[in-house]
Amino acid sequence: MDRREISFGLLIAVLLALTLSPFASQWPDGLEKVAEDKGFIEKGEVESSFVSPIPDYAWPGIKNKKLATSIAGVFGTILLFGMGCGLAKLLKRNVY
Repeated sequence: MDRREISFGLLIAVLLALTLSPFASQWPDGLEKVAEDKGFIEKGEVESSFVSPIPDYAWPGIKNKKLATSIAGVFGTILLFGMGCGLAKLLKRNVY
């Protein structure tokens, strides 16, 4: 793959994150739903040792929830892409 193809793929991923993130389900996932139904959800709610920079998938400080979620999706996509590229370079360097 050349840089042009990679850039195009990243652009598509960013556009998808930007446009589809606001439509993510607001309902709890399956495990969280069962914990709520069975009454032990509070046992899993302990203070985290890691503070999330983007809590609840919404960019802090932006009042419009859909826009905040879109920005968080774009940020997460770019961050993961960067981490993947870094890991690929490390692995490529160690292989050859």
